[in-house]
Amino acid sequence: MKTEDKSFDFDLMAPAPQTEPERQYYFMAKLREKIFALEAIQKQPPTYFLETFGCQMNEKQSEVVAGILDEVGFVRTDSEEKADVVLFNTCTVRENANMKVYGRLGLIKHHKKSHPSKRIVLFGCMMQEQEEAERIRTQYPFVDLVFGTHNNYQFAELYYKMLERDAQLIEIWQEPRGIVEELPSERNYSFKAGVNIMYGCNNFCSYCIVPYVRGRERSREPAAILREVEKLSAEGVTEVMLLGQNVNSYGKTLPQKVSFAELMREVEKVEGIHRLRFMTSHPKDLSDELIAYLAESRKCCHHLHLPVQSGSSRVLKDMNRHYDKEQYLELVRKIREAVPDISLTSDIMVGYPGETEEDFQETMDVVRKAQYDTAFTFIYSRRAGTPAAKREDQIPEAVVQDRFDRLLALVQEVGRERSSRFTGTVQEVLVETESKEKGIFTGRTQYNLLAHFPASAQMLGKYVRVRLSECKGFYYLGELAE
Repeated sequence: MKTEDKSFDFDLMAPAPQTEPERQYYFMAKLREKIFALEAIQKQPPTYFLETFGCQMNEKQSEVVAGILDEVGFVRTDSEEKADVVLFNTCTVRENANMKVYGRLGLIKHHKKSHPSKRIVLFGCMMQEQEEAERIRTQYPFVDLVFGTHNNYQFAELYYKMLERDAQLIEIWQEPRGIVEELPSERNYSFKAGVNIMYGCNNFCSYCIVPYVRGRERSREPAAILREVEKLSAEGVTEVMLLGQNVNSYGKTLPQKVSFAELMREVEKVEGIHRLRFMTSHPKDLSDELIAYLAESRKCCHHLHLPVQSGSSRVLKDMNRHYDKEQYLELVRKIREAVPDISLTSDIMVGYPGETEEDFQETMDVVRKAQYDTAFTFIYSRRAGTPAAKREDQIPEAVVQDRFDRLLALVQEVGRERSSRFTGTVQEVLVETESKEKGIFTGRTQYNLLAHFPASAQMLGKYVRVRLSECKGFYYLGELAE
């Protein structure tokens, strides 16, 4: 689903505008001329393959890149091998994300030998690391364009410059230079969308690379966010997810302070928006005001993702998380008291440097007491440039794997029990996709639980009542309710 865009009414012989986003629309117009000429030669429009690694913030950035490519005349394809342009939006939160990208580049190198005009583009968080960008420059010269997180909005301009020089272009800013929105966007769904409300992170958890690659917190003005939500609603979007590395600290960088709960109340007033979600919440900043809003809201889904990372107060202090086990569990108690049917999910890490078996058992205790519907469990990944990476007390791989297996088993056990509480109930479900089994569709409840049920394509994007008849752990089988 492509959003509306501005016209291409530019004098292309004149210098590029200096203001944004007008400058990027100028380069889109320049690119469009080139693509039309190429299409006349090839007798068909050029194609692109785009894959996103990582979080919802990356997904949102990829939508802008896709929107620009669509606007200038490219057509998206599922064939990485045959595409004229291959783009990877990279993630660097964990080392295996980097390894996936390098593995794919090895394959693409062979594709490019038989298709020399193929263009390779890398962008996103991994490219923001100087060591990785230098590795691309020296070891992967067949990659054509590299840019980072801070100048993502410059894609049209950078792609045009890359074509003009016909040589590798690497342009990475070490610091952000403002927020630029109002660019074309190709959304994955016509009926739901993410909206960035802030960028960056100020928390500097000892294991996390995000503040170094995404920069410090910058909040968007409420009026700009509301304009975007109103525009999305006019285009048929009924579910909006507000996005930020830590949405609970929204507004702290604005000249006139606005809390996240206040922003949510304003967004909820937008006509046509049926559901609100948000991601991600840091426990240290989750306010009583936000809990009260969750309890009273008519539109905000009763699902809260609240990463704990560890159940050990000692480890949490070392992680620089600014809360301890008792404070976290008290927060969970307050949330469940205010919103009894809340679906609570989390992120949990094992193998942090210095973690003992006693520390790990504290984490297991939190899982039992917090009663998560599900949790994303992962093994600590050593990220260069973070304080935790310098520690010598790294945990042996065999010990970490054993703890991970035990944690995952407990998370699944608790999750199955929690999720099954909806068995036999009728829930409102937003129909999102048709599964591989024809005639079976998938959607989400307000509690973020997946449901699979027989339906028809006419129901895509609609809210339907589904009886959840059989719990399969983290999803349900059901049927349409009369």
